Amino acid sequence: MSNNENEHQYRVDIAWKKGRIGTMSSPELEDRIEVATPPEFEGGVEGIWSPEHLFVSSVSSCFMTTFVAIAQYSKLKFEDLDVKAVGTIEKVDGKFMVTEITLEPELVITEEKFQDKAKRIMEKAEAACLITRSIKTEIHFNPKVTIASLK
Repeated sequence: MSNNENEHQYRVDIAWKKGRIGTMSSPELEDRIEVATPPEFEGGVEGIWSPEHLFVSSVSSCFMTTFVAIAQYSKLKFEDLDVKAVGTIEKVDGKFMVTEITLEPELVITEEKFQDKAKRIMEKAEAACLITRSIKTEIHFNPKVTIASLK
């Protein structure tokens, strides 16, 4: 591990299991995740996380964690956050690539007066996400702020 506070490393190990299936683990984490070729490709397996799912989830989970950090720092109280994400794979110059990811976060707050602030923080989080800044895939960002009905 690096002693440089400006550098962080994240270790992931993949152990091939059988066919197109492997097990992903990290010495830093307890959970193991089965990964496989998605069913849309030859030899693919249904019902198992694929590299494509993990790629899209890295963008959406980075948005979520970045948003929560900025919201806490900005003292924005929220009730719920649901982030839907869809990645599109297309052939470009004869090779498949993830050409775009659409992020649709829905934030629930209780006070309407904070709606603009909430939307600004969502936009700030999307711009600050280090995963998004690290990839060339186009990101379409469609945030929504909903006011929870007080019962």
